[in-house]
Amino acid sequence: MTGRTIAEKIFSAHAGAEVRAGDSVVASIDAAMATDGSGPLTLELFRQMGGTKVFDPDKVVMVFDHYVPCPNDKVAALHESMRDFARGGQCRLTELAKASAISSCREKGFVKPGHLIVGGDSHSTTYGAFNAIGTGIGSSDLAAAMISGRLWFNVPGAIRIEFTGRLEGYATAKDLALTIVGLLKADGAIYKSSNSPGDGVAGLSIDARMTLCNMMVETGAKCAIMPGDIVTRAFFTEPVEFVAADADAVYEQAIAIDLAGVEPMLAMPHQVDTVEPVAAMSASPCRWACSALAQWTAFGSPRSAHVMGEAPLAPGFELLVVPASRKVYLEALRAGLIERFRRQGRRHPCRRPAGRAAARAPASPAPARTSSRPPTATSSAGWATSRPTSTLRRRPSSRRAR
Repeated sequence: MTGRTIAEKIFSAHAGAEVRAGDSVVASIDAAMATDGSGPLTLELFRQMGGTKVFDPDKVVMVFDHYVPCPNDKVAALHESMRDFARGGQCRLTELAKASAISSCREKGFVKPGHLIVGGDSHSTTYGAFNAIGTGIGSSDLAAAMISGRLWFNVPGAIRIEFTGRLEGYATAKDLALTIVGLLKADGAIYKSSNSPGDGVAGLSIDARMTLCNMMVETGAKCAIMPGDIVTRAFFTEPVEFVAADADAVYEQAIAIDLAGVEPMLAMPHQVDTVEPVAAMSASPCRWACSALAQWTAFGSPRSAHVMGEAPLAPGFELLVVPASRKVYLEALRAGLIERFRRQGRRHPCRRPAGRAAARAPASPAPARTSSRPPTATSSAGWATSRPTSTLRRRPSSRRAR
């Protein structure tokens, strides 16, 4: 029999039997996460299913993420329902202004190599950066998982995306992610597991790997899994064991990417896979950009600061910088980045992670974001902040959008 992929091994361990791609299994989960976008409905369904207690309060986490700051009294009531659930000893809660959903689980130790994590957020694929399986699910599935600690899955087939070399120049992991999305397209990896071996992985930080796994859901992937190595091990304070694919594991598709050839990229409206190199686009005015959520980590902000140097923002240009968590904000504060940003005229670097309402683009020509799934142009954090000249390259309007 042929060897197994990382996904097949993790699902086998959690199903209690050897399973292969295409098998339907009931597997135990290591953690369940809900945001304020999915949590209230999950709690309603939890009660409808007859739930009275969760399978393990230490393995259920709820995070105020999408609606921070709280925009109105209706959302405030939904937040309070999640607080009531936590006060009843049913889960761990990350309060307003603490961290985004992805950063919260990373910082609180919910994710470890070999784990199977489900989340009420499609970008739960991000957890694969830690040699684990993370996948987004709907509120009904999440409610069932919270009650039983188990859930059914189809074991996904795998796509091998091998990295060689190192990223050069202004290219970042976001540019690499957009390159992959452009190759696979928005439906190119539906219900598949992406695996990324190769010597190029060693040059990617944990933050870079999180960015890659975060964006793979935009190709339809069920999960995205990075190999475990010395970079992964350095993140954990306790000993961990990694899950590795067998040398003769079977993949449905194989892609090879030389990281040295990756260049700054933009995804243009209104499809995430409408991707082109920045250099190939014509110029258009830009007056607003937002570097927000999971993309501002301790890695991302120093990079943008290095690219911009001490140059102030161009007159009339607004740049909003939002940290992934309170911890990241404090790291940036200690590193002197906050004071530097203020001198350059960046809009108040927030003391808290901000949800969609706080990072909503004003009426502005060609606004740019570094967020995962924006309605407007998205780019790497490095490039978005490295052109303080009020110009953003975009696809000519005469081209037909996909």
